[in-house]
Amino acid sequence: MNIENKTRNLVLAAVFAAIIVILAFTPLGYIPLGFMNATIIQVPVIIGAIILGPKYGGFLGMMFGLTSLWKNTYMPNPTSFVFSPFIKVGEYGGNFGSLIICMVPRILVGIVSYYVFRAVLKALGNKSGKRTIALACAGVVGSLTNTLLVMNLIYFLFGKEYGQVAKGLSDGIYSVIIGIICINGIPEAIVAGILTVAVTQALLKVMNR
Repeated sequence: MNIENKTRNLVLAAVFAAIIVILAFTPLGYIPLGFMNATIIQVPVIIGAIILGPKYGGFLGMMFGLTSLWKNTYMPNPTSFVFSPFIKVGEYGGNFGSLIICMVPRILVGIVSYYVFRAVLKALGNKSGKRTIALACAGVVGSLTNTLLVMNLIYFLFGKEYGQVAKGLSDGIYSVIIGIICINGIPEAIVAGILTVAVTQALLKVMNR
């Protein structure tokens, strides 16, 4: 990679990182769907990974994780302890597992999205519209990577505590997890797939001029 391309990639990575921060700390990061809000903060991570590669994707995912850590530490809600080791709610407090939940799924969003995009492109061969399909798949899978890993890690690392604080439950906690995955995760994945296709197609056209 020549110096010009390296410089361009660094600039683009900085722009994507700035977008992640803006989305994380403003209402722009959430789309009202009537019965819920769908977050789109993972979308710049997915798009950045597709355009810049898995290393930059992992870095942008880390930025997503860091904004989540900061927000849950300094703007906490009752379940913030599952994302921040510095928060305690009553008898329940965060720990090293909180950092795993906060960081690992978000880093993997950037890595998984890139490889899904490449794998689908390769699998479709010379079929027309393959890039659109690959982008949609990367957006959906990238978003679900975040949702599925975060919610399942919460269950395995903080199941009892999360159930008590979030719903006052000691049993049937995984049913709550499944409900959140279905109600929040699926609409978020659909939105991410649509935005990934629209934004990435436009960016690639501009970059190829």
